[in-house]
Amino acid sequence: MIKISNISISVDYSESELLKKISKKLKCSEKEIKSFFLLKKSIDARKKNDIKFILTVAVECFNEEKVLKKNLKEKNISEYIPFDYKIPKAKKFEKSPVIAGFGPAGIFAAYVLALGGHCPVVLERGSDVDRRIEDIEFFNKTGILKPESNVQFGEGGAGTFSDGKLNTGINDERIKFVLETFVKFGANKNILYDAKPHVGTDVLRKVIKNIRNEIISLGGEIKFNSKFCGFSEKNGRISAVKYISENKEYEIETDNFILSTGHSARDVFRLLKEKNFVLSQKNFSMGVRIEHLQKDINKAMFGDFSENKNIIPAAYKQAVHLKNGRGVYTFCMCPGGYVVASASESGRLVTNGMSYSKRDGINANSALLVGIDPKDLKSEDVLAGIYLQEKTEELAFKAGGSDYKAPVIKTGDFLNRKCTDSFGKVLPTYPIGTRFAEPENYLPEFITDSLREGIVEIGKKMKGFDSYDSILTGVESRSTSPVRIERDEKRQALTLKGFYPCGEGAGYAGGIMSAAVDGMKCAECIAMENQ
Repeated sequence: MIKISNISISVDYSESELLKKISKKLKCSEKEIKSFFLLKKSIDARKKNDIKFILTVAVECFNEEKVLKKNLKEKNISEYIPFDYKIPKAKKFEKSPVIAGFGPAGIFAAYVLALGGHCPVVLERGSDVDRRIEDIEFFNKTGILKPESNVQFGEGGAGTFSDGKLNTGINDERIKFVLETFVKFGANKNILYDAKPHVGTDVLRKVIKNIRNEIISLGGEIKFNSKFCGFSEKNGRISAVKYISENKEYEIETDNFILSTGHSARDVFRLLKEKNFVLSQKNFSMGVRIEHLQKDINKAMFGDFSENKNIIPAAYKQAVHLKNGRGVYTFCMCPGGYVVASASESGRLVTNGMSYSKRDGINANSALLVGIDPKDLKSEDVLAGIYLQEKTEELAFKAGGSDYKAPVIKTGDFLNRKCTDSFGKVLPTYPIGTRFAEPENYLPEFITDSLREGIVEIGKKMKGFDSYDSILTGVESRSTSPVRIERDEKRQALTLKGFYPCGEGAGYAGGIMSAAVDGMKCAECIAMENQ
């Protein structure tokens, strides 16, 4: 097949219009083209009065060698060779591999191992997704938190309830396998080519259940409400994994263990520190969620095209570097979305964002974050970043009234150092309720100062971002892990063979896709060890 990149076309294009573009690019007649399909679709919004789609397509022609030869000098035309992921082969394990955590990393590690016939056993401290939905809805209605079943813990991990965005900054061919797996188990096919693929929390719940059932059908086992709590070792290699279920402790013998418990499993970091694992501080971020009316974001991003159904709701990604040397950036932007109550610990308040598949909510929201360097922590303790997160979440809990209502302020009042006493045109979507409070009540001064400057600077780049009535809701504290569990080139912990720190919690991923890919790579390493 033939790959054609950088096809610029109307946002209202028809299939026949695209066919004409393809034939013109290839210098051949339309009759010579057997078929074509999209590989990538992105939006070029540099000219607000003339927005275009930029497409990459794969084309099948009747005489491809001749067509390719004719276009040898065209930089946007090349042979298309699809990536076919090969399941790693290995001898049958005497003892099943064990995985702790059933978020993106754990799911894809388990899936790859199950496809290879290796019958993984998965321990998930939280509930299955259906029970988890009930527990989260109960929390949203009552403010009564279930520490082991919430937005952070349970089947699918935090990603299940944070929009299902699948864009990533990594470049790895395994991404195609991950996307194809999501489609195979219920996601829309458009994620295979959208530049910013998105499943939606509502659809992702069903997809995760389907993958789980497939893992079980292949011989895997998923143990919910089973919390990893320790391990045994023999001759420098892991020999067993311990877990607690229904207040009883159990042990599974294994030679291979993938730890993919996520960045909110703080008890795991403390355990590994006690066990003298090599841990290190790493960069992370904290801040707030910012909410605007989605129609205002559409107008800011697409101008005259702001009501075109083919391109809205609009998304954005912004970053600025401040004079003080710090970076302020947006993350996990949720078009037509909602701010989520994401606490997992009593007395600590956390927010996140999500959208449903239709992205048809009134508001847009995004994390607005300030980068934190280990030197800001002024401590050699490897868990100093976690301590700062915990302190900030406790202060946010108090600022909101100590009942899981979230502290909020209008952006204009924050910029003018005033207290908010009423909302304007933007109303908060945080489900439990809100109370007016200044971010200084819960965030360090270097973060609030940077947020003020950053909002103004982003407002210069994106009209309306600094609008007075937009809302800041605190606190967004768990965008990534502040700790890395060091590992070697085979992805094993430096102090224990057969122990594989994996995914976002271990410090090796930054979202659903990168975590899933890291899970696959850890599964591959286990298979290679047993070839």
